[in-house]
Amino acid sequence: MPVIDLDYLRDILEELLRCPSPTGYTDEIAHRVCKEMDRMGVPYQLTRRGAIRARIKGEASKPARAMVSHLDTLGAQVKSLKDNGRLELVPIGHWSARFAEGGRVILFSERGAYSGTVLPLKASGHTYNNGVDDMPVGWDYVELRVDAYAKTAGDLEKLGIEIGDFVAFHPQPEFLDNGYIVSRHLDNKAGVALMLASMKALVDSGRKPTVDVYWLFTIAEEIGHGATSILTPEIASLVAIDNGTTAPGQNSDEFGVTMSMADQTGPFDYHLTQKLVHLCKEYNIKVRKDIFRFYRSDAASAVEAGADVRTALATFGVDASHGYERIHMHALRSLAELCVCYALSPVEIARDAREFASIKGFTHQPTEEADQDLVPEVSEPDELSADAQS
Repeated sequence: MPVIDLDYLRDILEELLRCPSPTGYTDEIAHRVCKEMDRMGVPYQLTRRGAIRARIKGEASKPARAMVSHLDTLGAQVKSLKDNGRLELVPIGHWSARFAEGGRVILFSERGAYSGTVLPLKASGHTYNNGVDDMPVGWDYVELRVDAYAKTAGDLEKLGIEIGDFVAFHPQPEFLDNGYIVSRHLDNKAGVALMLASMKALVDSGRKPTVDVYWLFTIAEEIGHGATSILTPEIASLVAIDNGTTAPGQNSDEFGVTMSMADQTGPFDYHLTQKLVHLCKEYNIKVRKDIFRFYRSDAASAVEAGADVRTALATFGVDASHGYERIHMHALRSLAELCVCYALSPVEIARDAREFASIKGFTHQPTEEADQDLVPEVSEPDELSADAQS
């Protein structure tokens, strides 16, 4: 298996994190990713709005495979210019104002960029005493203070700040010596970085994929659009690369690959998901399974848009997703390795090369009873306890 360049993975992730890209303001990160593919010699195309479709040619063109991650992140927009010289905000994407409070930001106006801080309406303990702690959590209870002279709404207008201006939150990344990475926007800059690292490993190895592999980078996943208009008819399988939800009650982990079996839109494709799990086991990549209840991905948007593709969601476990997130390099390396293994793996469902075909060659799912001879024996206690008997 081609080796993942971990130094490259770390460096490109750090670069991506420092490139602001809230949904709707993604032009610059599209330029950065395209520059990286130019360097690797991988051909690509852009949609009108900047989603990217790159292709590494395989031994055959069909049934093509695709992997997808999103360039856009959470952020905010200016809702109104307030009389006190502060700015009301509305979120881009679904995230709590709890994680916006205290955040350092960049506001992009037509005249230029301004730095600032998101503060609760009652920010000073010396002024409000316990009132600071009694403030509710919500976007109605925070405001943006720009680092420029602004004591009235008129002052903000003179600065060129307008309703609708985009606000990007500083990621504040930390790369620790023990392999942990802490930052905002690891969802999904980390997915983009590991996809680029897997592309690099494949190109550097000189090995040709089994079939054409498309590497897709979308620009509006955080608001639900995702991979709605970037697929080609040749693509039969789509693997979304995104974050897993490491938290109590979940089975995701910050180490290895976490395969999502379903999210809020329903189950992922049985055969594609099982193939990825089996590849992990074959190549000794740590893997576990999980189900995400309040989650949707690029794969869901593609299917909802009418794409007849098999879908799967392969993730790296993230702690505190949509907040100050934490991952471990082990998960990023593991998922990058899986991407390479998948690109080089044989096609098992040849019928997928055609959009419509007869029943011949159509897949089966196991329905037979389990072989009891393969099930380990469970010893029974000689006698029941008094509590059990009652």
